[in-house]
Amino acid sequence: MLKKQKRTSGDFTEAEVAQHWDDNADLWAEHVRQGWDSYREHLNNPAFLKFIGNLKGKTVLDAGCGEGYNTRIFARMGARMTGVDVSLRMIEHASREEQRESLGIRYETASFADLSGFDGESFDAVVSTMALMDGPDYEKAIAEIYRVLRKNSDFFFSISHPCFMTEGFGWVTDRENKQLLTVGGYFGKRHWMECWRFSQIPEEIRKDLPLFAIPRFPRTLSEYINPLLQTGFMLKKISEPRPSESDCRKYPYLRKWRDSGAIFLHVHCVKV
Repeated sequence: MLKKQKRTSGDFTEAEVAQHWDDNADLWAEHVRQGWDSYREHLNNPAFLKFIGNLKGKTVLDAGCGEGYNTRIFARMGARMTGVDVSLRMIEHASREEQRESLGIRYETASFADLSGFDGESFDAVVSTMALMDGPDYEKAIAEIYRVLRKNSDFFFSISHPCFMTEGFGWVTDRENKQLLTVGGYFGKRHWMECWRFSQIPEEIRKDLPLFAIPRFPRTLSEYINPLLQTGFMLKKISEPRPSESDCRKYPYLRKWRDSGAIFLHVHCVKV
């Protein structure tokens, strides 16, 4: 994954986060729909969908749905989907796709940290794919998700693995030409900007494309897990998807993640 990082001394507000995702939205929707989000396609989604299991017939909230790529997958699985995202432009892309192919999805522009437009205990399940690490108020998001879930209902989410995807994330090559993962700043609290593009974009057009600019909010593993328990969730299972040998042969860029560390973390908990 090609990455470029730029530090910032200030903290990002939710309005600033929304503006950055509005700015990213057009190019993001185009590239995701062309299958260039290869880590989603070949590692995260297959593992996360297996992790979640059957959503058929359930009323489900997709918290941080973006342009609706995964929301549509869940709807095709038979779930009755509602998608929310803080970016108006992302929701516009999702809504246009719903008009093109109606799957019965309801989209709303809303923060997952403020779900006041939904009654308590409105959903049979909540899913969130690679979104919760991108908001400034994780604790409030967890409280809101807990509120809108029915009792004994499931909450599944995936995030960048906080132990490895730090501000000091990078790769070095050893004497045997093997790529080794570097991390740093795990306990850092300063918000920072990550600038990157999908690594599997064809080489002939990659250099002419702008980078996505995404605000980052560093949190430790305990800062992700403890608010779940303190809010009242029961932790059921966590998973750190690892590429298989066959996947690495088919997609060689996955090899370094099989050998060095986990890029994603999946969490399943239940409102009790």
